[in-house]
Parts: sequence; structure tokens; C-alpha cells
Amino acid sequence: MILSHIWGIYTHPKKEWKTIADRHESFVNAFTHTLFISLIPALCSYYSAVNIGWSVGAGDPIYLTHSSALAMAIIMYFGLIGGVLALGLMAHWMAHNFGANPSHVQAIEVSAYTATPLYMVGFATLYPELWFIMCVGLVGIAYAVYMLYTGVPIVMGIDEDRGFIYASSLVTVGLCFLVSMLGFTVFAWSSGIGPAFVN
Repeated sequence: MILSHIWGIYTHPKKEWKTIADRHESFVNAFTHTLFISLIPALCSYYSAVNIGWSVGAGDPIYLTHSSALAMAIIMYFGLIGGVLALGLMAHWMAHNFGANPSHVQAIEVSAYTATPLYMVGFATLYPELWFIMCVGLVGIAYAVYMLYTGVPIVMGIDEDRGFIYASSLVTVGLCFLVSMLGFTVFAWSSGIGPAFVN
């Protein structure tokens, strides 16, 4: 069932990882989970940018035009999906160096379910205060990293010592992806491809 693991990820993560590993779900299930969970930050950010307005400082809220917010939400949606797939492919490629031989599906599962707490932070954008989103985002990142360290040994079949080093390597790769995306965003905005604000 789509999104069936979300409650377990928060209430009993180790048990849920064992359930995920035992079921040997198909790529379609893991990818469908990613498609749905990626909607949360994209839709919530779109709604906030158009209807609520972002509060960055002490000034008035900042609103985006409908078309600009929609374009950014679509780009964000596909970027989030691409990030999960890219991290999953990297996880599969790196696993052989740590004595594991997982399938592509297992690697995508680790990536998709690890990203879930981070993508759920998207609900925080419905209260678009920068300080609040930063605080909730830090909690989401911390829990996603915890999920990664917990899930890698179980799903990938690696002992905990190697799993810790492997998970640390994946965290580094994820941070590199994040920095690359931020760099691309800065480049796009400096080239004139940026949001259109409501006056």
C-alpha cells in the first residue's frame, strides 16, 4: 500500500526497516512512495507563496505570482524525485565497496524512506516564517540521518560497523547533491531565471 510505512518510520523505525527489507517491494512501490511524498513540499510551498506570503524579516510578507510559484513548485517536485533516484543509484554503486550486493530496488528503498522525514518538513511551509521552517528543517534533517544510519545495515545487509561508514558516505553524497542544487539555483537566479514577485 502506498505510504504504508510513514507511521512506522516515526513510531518504530527499526521494526519498520525490517518490514521493508522482508517485503522486498518492487521498484514501482518505492517510486510511487517518492512520487506522493514529494508532493508535500511542492504543494505546500506553492500554496504559501501565493496565498499566505513568506515572512523573511520584519517587513511585509512576500508573495509570488501564480505562474512563478507554479513553475517553482514543478521544478521542486521533479528535483526532489531526481534527488531520491540519484542518491539511490549512488547507494547501489557504493554498496559493493562495503561488502554488500543489494539490488537497485533496495538502494532506492533506502533513499526513498530516508528522505521521507525531510520531505514531510514541507508541511512547515504552511506557516511560512523563515525561523520556524529552519528549526523544523533541522529536526527533519537530523531524523533523516538517523533513519539512514538505522536502515542501511538492515536493508543493505551490512554489519553495523561497515554500515556506519557506508551511511556516513551517503550523508556526504547527499550534502554534495544539496550544495550542487543550491549552486544551480544561484546560477539560474543570477541568469534572470527567478521568481516573479507580486507588487
